[in-house]
Amino acid sequence: METGSMADSLLSGACVVFTLGMFSTGLSDLRHMQRTRSVDSVQFLPFLTTDVNNLGWLSYGVLKGDGTLIIVNAVGAVLQTLYILAYLHYCPQKRIVLLQTATLLGVLLMGYGYFWLLMPDDEARLQQLGLFCSVFTISMYLSPLADLAKVIQTKSTHRLSFSLTIATLLTSASWSLYGFRLRDLYIMVPNLPGILTSFIRLWLFWKYPPEQDKNYRLLQT
Repeated sequence: METGSMADSLLSGACVVFTLGMFSTGLSDLRHMQRTRSVDSVQFLPFLTTDVNNLGWLSYGVLKGDGTLIIVNAVGAVLQTLYILAYLHYCPQKRIVLLQTATLLGVLLMGYGYFWLLMPDDEARLQQLGLFCSVFTISMYLSPLADLAKVIQTKSTHRLSFSLTIATLLTSASWSLYGFRLRDLYIMVPNLPGILTSFIRLWLFWKYPPEQDKNYRLLQT
């Protein structure tokens, strides 16, 4: 039992450290916005969708009574909200950003109303919320596939972040193992696409290394 408990504690700690490390990659975007006082080359939707994803998993963690899920997603939601506020501050076209934010917040509020008001049974609520979070997480992991296709077309990996790729791989692997230990498919399954897409990204970095990418861009100019 002590060995199992220690393994669970280490796995829980790995989930916290790797996930917060992945979330903190947004700090580079934050510093860029503060330094340039603009949002050039910074994408807004990843901040917004990750924030919604954090809030969903935070609710699932509260309902399940899982401290690891609560800690990670509470901190993640705070960080993503910080990134969103910074983007709103420096973005010249605030109307579009506010519209996107209001739309997702509206969807989130309707979801909370459905799960917490119309579903009085805790077990059914947990299952439905877990399914929603799983589908949302899978869609987030699969959404960059279009960018990966562009990398293959252009033979350029400049649009990919190597540090984020490593962080995503470690995070997805740790959460998959965590879900396996808990026998929770809602945690385990949605992180498997993250492992797959991370390995695809690593293969692309090997196939089109940054040095080759630099020479390629020089030839194009």
